[in-house]
Amino acid sequence: MRVELLNVGDELLRGDIFNGNAGWLGRRLTEAGVEVVRDVVVPDDTETIVTALREALERADAVIVTGGLGGTSDDVTRDALARAAGVALRRDPDLEARLRERAVSRGVPLRESALRMADVPEGARRLPNPAGTAPGLRVTLPGGVAYAVPGVPEEMRAIVDEHVLPELAGTPVAARVLRTATVWESVVAARLAPVEALPGVRLAYYPSPGEVRVRITGTAEDRVAEAAALARELLGGSVYAEEDLDLDRVVHRLLAERNATVAVAESLTGGLLGAELTGMPGSSATFVGGVVAYATPLKHSLLGVPADLLAAHGAVHPDVAAAMATGVRERLGASYGLAVTGVAGPDPQDGQPVGTVHVAVAETGGSAKVRSVRLPVAGDGERARGPIRRMTVVHALDLLRRHLLTLDSSESWAVTAGHREEPG
Repeated sequence: MRVELLNVGDELLRGDIFNGNAGWLGRRLTEAGVEVVRDVVVPDDTETIVTALREALERADAVIVTGGLGGTSDDVTRDALARAAGVALRRDPDLEARLRERAVSRGVPLRESALRMADVPEGARRLPNPAGTAPGLRVTLPGGVAYAVPGVPEEMRAIVDEHVLPELAGTPVAARVLRTATVWESVVAARLAPVEALPGVRLAYYPSPGEVRVRITGTAEDRVAEAAALARELLGGSVYAEEDLDLDRVVHRLLAERNATVAVAESLTGGLLGAELTGMPGSSATFVGGVVAYATPLKHSLLGVPADLLAAHGAVHPDVAAAMATGVRERLGASYGLAVTGVAGPDPQDGQPVGTVHVAVAETGGSAKVRSVRLPVAGDGERARGPIRRMTVVHALDLLRRHLLTLDSSESWAVTAGHREEPG
C-alpha cells in the first residue's frame, strides 16, 4: 500500500506552526508496513487542494489529508474533497445535533459557521473523533481513497489509530532503534557499513546536536535482530539506548540503580544541563541541584575553584572543569559532581576559540575525569551558540553515563575532533 500525506494550512507554509503531524504519520505508517511515498504541504485554498488530491492519487493508492476540517472560513478541506469526488456537500443531521448539544453542555453560544463541521461529501464515511468535535472523513475519489483528519495532533492521532491504520496496514515492519551519543553521523554510518550490506534490512540515520539515532527496519524479525546485534557490537559504548529513551533518563536510571545522586556546575550552558536533568518526572530522587557560575569570579566564590588557577588559565581550562565538578559535589552533598565550561561564542574567550569545551565528572574519594572537545562551529559564532550549548549537555551526560558504567572512552574510531579524556 502506497500512501501520500497532504498537509493543509497557510500556517504550515508560513512556518507559524511546526508540522509534527507529518513526522508522526510517517513513523506510524512505516511501522504498520505502509509505504509513504510523498509528503506535501498546501495552503487553505480549495482549488489547490483539489489539484493536490488528484496528483497524489496518480502516485499512490491513498492519501491522508490533515487539517482544514474546523468550522472557520479558511477550513475548506471538505469543499475540496466534495469537488474532487464530483459530489455535493450535505448537512448531516446527526452531526448537527451533536454540535448543538455540545454547545449547550458547555454553556457557549454556537456560531453558525461551526455547523460547517456537520457538512459531509455525499457518499463519504464519517470517522468518529474520540478526542474532539470534527469527525474525520473517508472519501472515495478517482484513483483511490482519501482519509481526511483534523490537524489537531491529539485528534489526528486518535482517528488514524482507530480508523485509518486498520484499513491501510500491510505487512508489519520489524524495527530496532539504537541511540548514540557524541559520535558524528558520518562516523556512525561508516562504522555500520557491514550492517548496511546485510540482506533484508534498511538503515536510516537521524542526527541531532551531539546524537545520532539509527533505525534498523525489515520485514523479518530475526534479520532485524541480527542486524541490531551487529550494530551494537560495531558501535560499542557509544550506544546509550536500544529504544526511544532519552540520554537524561538513562543517566537517572543508572544513578537510581546505584542509589546515587548528581549535582551540576554550569558555565557556558547557563542552566541547560540542570534543565535537562529535571525534565523527567521523579528526577528529584537522583538530581539534587546545580550552580550556574557564569561569571568567572563565581567559579571561585561559589564552587571553590582556586583563584590562582583562574588567574593563570582563565575559566576555560580542563583543571577548572575538574575543580568545578569537585566543588559542586562537595557543596551540594551529591555522590557525583558534573561540570561544564567552555566557549559558546560568538567571540573567543581567554584565548580559546569558539567551540572549545571541557566537561568533568567527580565522585567521592576519587579524582575528577575530564573530557575536552573542540565542537564544530556551524556558521558565524552567533548561530553556533545554540548547537554548541546543546552538544555540551550531551557530552556531559555521556561522560557521566560512561563513568557510571566504567566504559572505555578511548575507542579511536569514536573520537570526535579534539576529543580527549584524562584525570583532572
